[in-house]
Amino acid sequence: MLEKFKFTSDAADILNNCKSVTVPKTREELFKLTLGDVDEFTVGYEVNGRIRDEAIVTRCKNGVVINYTDPYMRRRDPDCLIIGDDKPTDKPRFAEKFGNDFSALRGETFEWLKKQDLLVVPVMVGGDEYGYPAALIAPMNAGFFACGLSDLQYFTNITEYDGIFEPKVNIYLAPPFRHTHFDGKQIVVHNRLDEVYELFPYNLYPGPSAKKGLYGFLLDVGEREGWVTVHTSAVKIVTPYENEIVMMHEGASGGGKSEMSEHLHRETDGRLHVGTNMVTKEDFYLRLEEPCELHPIADDMAMCHSKMQNKSKKLVIKDVEAGWFVRVDHIKEYGTAPYLEKSCISPDEPLVFISMQAQPKSTVLIWEHTIDEDTNKPCPNPRVILPRRMIQNIIDAPVEVDIRSFGVRVPPCTKKNPSYGIMGLMHILPPALGWLWRLVAPRGHANPSIVDSGGMTSEGIGSYGPFLTGSSVKQANLLLQQIVDSPNTRYVLIPNQHIGCYEVGFKPQWIAREYIARRGSARFHRDSLFEARCPLLGYGLEKLKVDGQLVRKAFLQPETQSEIGFEGYDKGAKILSDFFKTELAKFDTPELDPLGKKIIDCCMNDGNINDYIELIPIKL
Repeated sequence: MLEKFKFTSDAADILNNCKSVTVPKTREELFKLTLGDVDEFTVGYEVNGRIRDEAIVTRCKNGVVINYTDPYMRRRDPDCLIIGDDKPTDKPRFAEKFGNDFSALRGETFEWLKKQDLLVVPVMVGGDEYGYPAALIAPMNAGFFACGLSDLQYFTNITEYDGIFEPKVNIYLAPPFRHTHFDGKQIVVHNRLDEVYELFPYNLYPGPSAKKGLYGFLLDVGEREGWVTVHTSAVKIVTPYENEIVMMHEGASGGGKSEMSEHLHRETDGRLHVGTNMVTKEDFYLRLEEPCELHPIADDMAMCHSKMQNKSKKLVIKDVEAGWFVRVDHIKEYGTAPYLEKSCISPDEPLVFISMQAQPKSTVLIWEHTIDEDTNKPCPNPRVILPRRMIQNIIDAPVEVDIRSFGVRVPPCTKKNPSYGIMGLMHILPPALGWLWRLVAPRGHANPSIVDSGGMTSEGIGSYGPFLTGSSVKQANLLLQQIVDSPNTRYVLIPNQHIGCYEVGFKPQWIAREYIARRGSARFHRDSLFEARCPLLGYGLEKLKVDGQLVRKAFLQPETQSEIGFEGYDKGAKILSDFFKTELAKFDTPELDPLGKKIIDCCMNDGNINDYIELIPIKL
């Protein structure tokens, strides 16, 4: 079957000189290779004369479960991306970080792979119509990693492929080098050669490599061709009265992308628990008799390809993934998310689960998360990979976006402990502010997905900064042009976890989703809005009524909460403003679009909302 491939000379040399090569033809065959004839085994590699265990793989009734032996490996390290080539980049280069050229380690990696029994797994990154061929070359005992990749991207049966499969991306998986060269860290080296894009994952967690590593490749292609792969989820919302609206939700990891396509989490009596006052312990509920119908579009990555039509002057997107890497840390008991639970407990095909408790031949339950040995608490980043074909009402075609929302994890805010948790349930942003939020992309409070030191930090341009191999300023220009070219797409900001002193989880985006769809239009009337006290928050809502019920003003205007007041709000606004100014200074370079420079100057000079509207008009 290798005759169906056209590999580079380096890849061909590995495959011609290794112990054996297996090219699985189907997903079923690949799953069988993952465990062979046993129900559980430990993946390990020889490191300096002894075996280092990396992961335990368990066969369950509903799929395979991967549990990493090192708790550090259960979350993505945001600083794992290293550049192995000498092309332009904002990221650290291998030679700068490790003191020697990458070519030596690249050669060592190839020699190690030649000593292994290997898997070759072909996929189409981004799909057939707009995608790019890629091939994973991995040790046979890392079959679970190959399963994850084949579900995240579009697995290709090479015997049915029309023509010769010529990879534009080669992925060389070599886990033991994590210990021999990188002090146990999740390093992924990107080597952008002229003839092929090389990825070297030196760890077995698919997040920074099989997922975000390939995201880096798509960003690289888009930067050269003039389009963007946005870090977003998207859903078509259909009301009980058959109004339809498409909403995409961007943001850093943990910012609520997967949750935007989730059904409402209701109480046993059908009510929606909106939030709890952390000071008074008072609860607030809404009753939504008939929530909207959801048609998921994307979960984490959507292509805005220049070849896609934009007839209505709205942004056009298409999912670039074949499967979704769904975090389920918020599902802590049976009945929290019935549709997702049913999909995982009784799937049509076996699934890949990560960081969940498992016994051989049992049914893995997505609310039973692995206990991290270092904290004695449940792992904050349990995952399941859901193939798109298993998701109800999925939309595969490109869609026009009515609303672009941006999600931010925020901490509680009070007078005694002010923070940037001053955002109301939803804010309407002028396009210029929508661009600034994507430049700054706050990572936010208590991020469950990544290894984080806490506090307010930036995820980087577009919230895809950690995966970007090229120039942040070039991406800023592309995002700005995208916004200018899509004047009929609106921008909103939605916090999660807290609104002032209320603990709210992801309820704000579910309520905003229902409210926007029921209005039947992406436009907002100026008389229903007010200028937020903090200019970076655009407009706030004077009132919000959904299904005949008004949401408390305390959720729309946190400064009206007695626990915050203007005093706490203004201190939080200064924290937010200072953070924006610090992050935006990085983009103020000669390469920045002149319009972008004006917008950044507006922020630096504490401009008001009308100043932003003058730069890019808003259609309310």
